[in-house]
Amino acid sequence: LQPLRPYEKVDILKQFLEFDRRVLRFYCVWDDRKSMFGDIRELILHYFLADGTIEIKEVVPPNSGRDAAPIFLRRQRLPKQPELMEQPGVKTKRTVLNVFGPMGHGGRYILDSLKTGAVQQDYYHDSDLCIGTVLNVWGRKVLLCDCDSFTKAYYRSKYEIEKFLPILYHDGSTPKSHDEIPPYEGFQIGSEEDSRQNCISLIPKPPKQDFKKFMEKDKQGLDSNVLRYMASLDTEKAIDADRRFIVSYFLSDNTLSVYEPLVRNSGIIGGKFIERGKILKGHDLDADTQRRVYYQPHDLYIGAAVSLNRHNFKLIDADEYAISYMENRPDEFPLADICKIKSKLSQLDKEQIKRSLTNLDHDSKGKLTFDKFFSAIKNSFNLIDHEIVTLARFYGGQLESNKDEVSQIVNQVQANLKESRFEAFPHITLDCKLEDSRKSGFIALNTLADICMKHSLPLSPELFEQLIRCIDRNNQNKVDYQQFVTYINWRDSPAKNLFSTRRSDIGMQAAGSGSWPQFETDVQDSYEVDFTRMISEVF
Repeated sequence: LQPLRPYEKVDILKQFLEFDRRVLRFYCVWDDRKSMFGDIRELILHYFLADGTIEIKEVVPPNSGRDAAPIFLRRQRLPKQPELMEQPGVKTKRTVLNVFGPMGHGGRYILDSLKTGAVQQDYYHDSDLCIGTVLNVWGRKVLLCDCDSFTKAYYRSKYEIEKFLPILYHDGSTPKSHDEIPPYEGFQIGSEEDSRQNCISLIPKPPKQDFKKFMEKDKQGLDSNVLRYMASLDTEKAIDADRRFIVSYFLSDNTLSVYEPLVRNSGIIGGKFIERGKILKGHDLDADTQRRVYYQPHDLYIGAAVSLNRHNFKLIDADEYAISYMENRPDEFPLADICKIKSKLSQLDKEQIKRSLTNLDHDSKGKLTFDKFFSAIKNSFNLIDHEIVTLARFYGGQLESNKDEVSQIVNQVQANLKESRFEAFPHITLDCKLEDSRKSGFIALNTLADICMKHSLPLSPELFEQLIRCIDRNNQNKVDYQQFVTYINWRDSPAKNLFSTRRSDIGMQAAGSGSWPQFETDVQDSYEVDFTRMISEVF
């Protein structure tokens, strides 16, 4: 390539090296509301310090009906007063004078240093740009409203400008539109989550499940993560008043199911009463999410009145696992928090409580059976049934007469282990001591169950659960693992030496399919409550 002759030096390298990749950014608007179907158009202006060119991009909001063009104004030098298009050669960067000679080869030329014939045109520079300036972009009035932090620092250092007050161009007259989802009537196919997905997208996707919660709350060994309650119908019909149901709450997905055990000669066909699924707590919507409210774990407790698919139930009891689960999580279940119950009880009249309990203590032992303790507290004071059960379990213990049943359970456990030739008792004791970091002699029930599964303890889940009920517990509901090992050690601690007196045989029928699970009422008669210790600690 031949350079232009005569040669004129234009130094642009210094400016390029100093300001390359440095761009001033302004946020601006173009008010086009005067034209038909026009509105306010949001723009972003880029000024390149390397060569003084300007580029403008448009911010197209979603669902505006306008095509998202890649650029509003391509990068170029923007004139302040645009004129009509001139003929070629009118505007040039160089002005050349013909000194003498013919046109073309052999002639002599010289540059016009004064540029007398040049057409001058003024362009926008960085000194012309500031917040509040109106630019003429080829006939469109563009208002500069704000800029970024780099632009502010540039003008602060070069032009000593300190105030950069943005111009608010949104008047707020156009409210944001919200998609209204039609209410779920209940007769649609699928659940409420399935119907909601049909309203969100044209091609519905299955609702997302809480997989982490499912993995944490799914059945793991002996830990079923299912809260079971005994319920009765809240009705005045005599034929339905004696019916009993098992309400199961599955913690993995917050679903409920109701099962009615078969009772012979009752005239009622037992079986599945309500299929497993999420059940609405009421017809009111949540104030924050505007969604229907379903039954949560803390909504079910002993004494609660619930409405499940227009059937009114009253929860009258719960199994051992459900009560222990709630007592181990007092933050989630306030009715099983012994500290809150003590605080509530301390606000009552001490003498009235003492008099009501003492009148039923005919033997003057300072202890009452569970039935007497429950009736005394229920009739005289404003406590919920579940709070009374929690209070009785905290201050209660087994009666001496219950040793016959314990002896029978231990005999059957040791007979099964002896038949299976299981002798890994030292290994179980060692693992329990490793888990007992505080050397208290007590560990959590789930930990003990995991240790037994680790060593393949040959006991059925029903027999293992019955044995656990015979083990002493502390105030934190942890079990005495030393007593547990003693009861299962048929070689060193046979049952005939643990229980010296002759015990009568007790039938140990396991709870199978269609039978009742072991509820708290099954062992209430073998408990007595130390109300004297309760009064001394509460007041």
